[in-house]
Amino acid sequence: MSSSAPTIVVTGLSHTYSRRETKLEVLQDINLSIGHGEYVSLVGASGSGKSTLLSILGGLERPQTGVVRVAGVDLASLSGDGLARYRQNVVGFVFQHFGLLEALTALENVELALTLAGMGTSARKRRSAELLESVGLSARLDHRPFELSGGERQRVAIARAIANEPQLILADEPTGNLDVESAESVASLLESLRDRDGCTLVVVTHNPAMAALADRHLLLRGGRLVVDGSARLPVSGQVPETAPWAGAADGLE
Repeated sequence: MSSSAPTIVVTGLSHTYSRRETKLEVLQDINLSIGHGEYVSLVGASGSGKSTLLSILGGLERPQTGVVRVAGVDLASLSGDGLARYRQNVVGFVFQHFGLLEALTALENVELALTLAGMGTSARKRRSAELLESVGLSARLDHRPFELSGGERQRVAIARAIANEPQLILADEPTGNLDVESAESVASLLESLRDRDGCTLVVVTHNPAMAALADRHLLLRGGRLVVDGSARLPVSGQVPETAPWAGAADGLE
C-alpha cells in the first residue's frame, strides 16, 4: 500500500443496539477517511460511540449500515473465518486492561500471538524476545503479569499487538489504568512505533496529553462525528477559542 493510500474509509456508518424494547443508535452516519501512517485520536464523552467505532474497525463487530473498508477490504463482506484472519493479520489491539494471561510469562504472552499465526517455536521465541527488547523489557522476559508494573504490563500488551506487523493499531484507553509517568511512557512508545513501522494508529483516550500527540483528532458526540481536525490539542485540555475544537471541550470528559 502506498503511503498516500487511506488505510480506513468509512461511509454512512450507523449502528444500533437493542435494549429490550428500546433501540439505542450509538453511531449515526459516520463518514471519514484515515490515511496510511496517520496517528488519530478519537475522543468524546462516555457513551458517545468511541468504543463501538473501534470495535467495528477492528472486526469485533460487523457494521450494520454503511460501508467500512480497511486496507482495501470491505469488512461486511468477510466471513467469520475471514474476520478472524483480518484481526490476526491486519489489526493489533491494545486495551485498557492489558488482556494478558496471568499464568504466562511476558515472553509467552507475546508468543501466543505468533503461535496463532503458525510461526515455529524457535522463530517465535526469538521474535518475541526481540519485540520485548524493543519496548524496553529485555530484563522481564520470564516475569508473569503480577510481577510487572502497570506500565510494564501495557508494554507487554503492545509488544503482543505488534507481533504480526499490523497495518493498523487500535488502542482503547491504553493509559487509563496507569499513573502519570507510566502513561506518558506508553503514549510516547505508541507514537515511536508508528514513526518506526509506519502503521496507522487510532487511539481512544480521555487523556489530553495523549490526544495532543496525534496528527488529527476526531470528536464523537451522541454517536455523530462533530469535529475532524488537525489542530493539536494543548496538553492542559483547555481548548482555545480559535481552534476547530472550540466549544467541544466536553469531548475530553
